[in-house]
Amino acid sequence: MIRTIEAGNPELLKLIKRDFSAPEEIVIQVDEIVSAVRERGDEALCAFTARFDRTTLTPGELRVTGEEIKAAYRMVGAEFLSAIRLAKARIYEFHRKQLPPSWLDAEDGGYLGQVIRPLERVGVYVPGGTATYPSSVLMNGIPASVAGVKEIVMVTPPSTGGGISPYTLVAAAEAGISEIYRVGGAQAIAALAYGTDTIRKVDKITGPGNIFVTLAKQQVFGQVDIDMLAGPSEVLIIADGEANPAFVAADILSQAEHDVRAQAVLLTPSWELAGRVREEVERQLGALGRREQLDKALKNGAMIVVTRDLDEAVNLANRYAPEHLELMVRDPFEWLGRIKNAGTVFLGPYAPVSLGDYVAGPNHVLPTGGTARFFSALGVDAFVKRINVVSCNRRGIAKIGPAAIHLAEVEGLSAHARAVQLRLEEEADDEK
Repeated sequence: MIRTIEAGNPELLKLIKRDFSAPEEIVIQVDEIVSAVRERGDEALCAFTARFDRTTLTPGELRVTGEEIKAAYRMVGAEFLSAIRLAKARIYEFHRKQLPPSWLDAEDGGYLGQVIRPLERVGVYVPGGTATYPSSVLMNGIPASVAGVKEIVMVTPPSTGGGISPYTLVAAAEAGISEIYRVGGAQAIAALAYGTDTIRKVDKITGPGNIFVTLAKQQVFGQVDIDMLAGPSEVLIIADGEANPAFVAADILSQAEHDVRAQAVLLTPSWELAGRVREEVERQLGALGRREQLDKALKNGAMIVVTRDLDEAVNLANRYAPEHLELMVRDPFEWLGRIKNAGTVFLGPYAPVSLGDYVAGPNHVLPTGGTARFFSALGVDAFVKRINVVSCNRRGIAKIGPAAIHLAEVEGLSAHARAVQLRLEEEADDEK
């Protein structure tokens, strides 16, 4: 059952700290998997797919065919197509506004600017096997498409027998993903980072996965870029005494449904609301599936914290830096200005995290584990590069060159200083 504590309880400090360090044996196993794929390519990919996914494939069977995608469209219903296209349109429109412009400013003696270029090829990881996450496909693929990435590659674990969920395949096609491979886990991350005969390496890898995927992304960072290191999903809800306890309980349970390590925290100054939410959680549990998983998640990572007031709740929320933050308070926009650290903020009683997961428009790939202190949601900027531009004419170098020479000499870099001095001397000679 969900716990209720006061804000000064040490249990809260432990929850805020969130230690999700991986067991050493898993770290070693991931290192072995990544090394094997780097050395043996497709052979290792197929061996690990047989071992972990109980699916025997040849290298030629790793890539999903166009016929499979066409068949997937015939398998999904009209209601799904309507829903996925609504989500697609809203996600596209939100991310379109994020696209940064190139710019070039004239100044006395030259030009300074910045040009924006998309990455050439990116890899998207989507959990699979027995799971189906078409929403994750859209959230990773659409920002890359908006950014102008030419080649978007998706990897996802197959079910036993090699199948991929038709919902996942249709979502990929709708998101503009050009290549799909039935491979998952750390081996898929290694293939994207280092390349094999079948899967060409990419410039960046995005998308959430289990601990094997996360550790593999951490290991290959530097060979390729990555989005972030995802931990268990989390929601923090700040609610005053007027909040609807049924809504609060439903949002706690929806978060607990993700994973037994998921965290769901309610901060409220109202003991009455705390008690009513506890009752609602117990009542709503009876109507839900996955009862064993929900019970474990509620026991391990769910908590109701009674604070002195909303000010204390907001201060605690900023320390926690949640992936999802719900403000179920009167005048939530007034409190929004106090929020410093969060992946996404959901304002008011009718903006549950579930909307953000699917159709609201903002990205649901968000920083977890307190990393919202310095990371942002996945967006278009993750799929572009900024290239600086410097242009200087004789008048310009005459103005700023002497300062560059002095700084170079202070740093003991005489060749740097000489590279500028030669140009200044050329101008002086021409004036004679």
